[in-house]
Amino acid sequence: MTQKERMIAGLPYLAADKELVADRKHAKEVWYQFNQLSPNEFAAGQAMLRQLFGKAGKGMYIEPTFRCDYGYNIYIGDNFYSNYNLIILDIAPVTIGNNVMIAPNVGIYTAGHPIHPAARQSGYEYGAPITIGDGVWIGAHSVLNPGVNIGENTVIGAGSVVTKDIPANCVAAGNPCQVIRQITDQDKKYYFKDKLFDLDWE
Repeated sequence: MTQKERMIAGLPYLAADKELVADRKHAKEVWYQFNQLSPNEFAAGQAMLRQLFGKAGKGMYIEPTFRCDYGYNIYIGDNFYSNYNLIILDIAPVTIGNNVMIAPNVGIYTAGHPIHPAARQSGYEYGAPITIGDGVWIGAHSVLNPGVNIGENTVIGAGSVVTKDIPANCVAAGNPCQVIRQITDQDKKYYFKDKLFDLDWE
């Protein structure tokens, strides 16, 4: 197997491999150009990222600045919105469902290194895939660690550090991120905490 094949398969690999160095350089060139664009060049910028990603559904909207390692390991569904300063270390696949919203300064990190210092110094590292289900909202300054899955419709509170899988249809927050409560039909009445909608949105 090549180092790239090992990386995508979740096996220990060497990031100094020439092919991977070239791939990372290409991704940096794309997102550097994207981050320099005028707001009037929105469509061109989104098109640049679409060509970089493994998949990008309709209605994708990513605010600058954005950074990633490779891009081709990022798979995004329809109606995706990311606010400012999203970082995705896509060593392993990052799969994002439909109707996902990401607040500012979120980090999605599939990359990891061995715990033992001697093993770390070997130069080998690894990646573990991350999956974000349909309808998820990730709050500002949250961190998703390697290998986690977030179930559909879940809300991750601001500043959370997600270290393990979070189930569907719940509110979860904290460091480490934990389920606080389930989302129910009663929540439809409110737009923020105990504030009721003053209009009919359905």
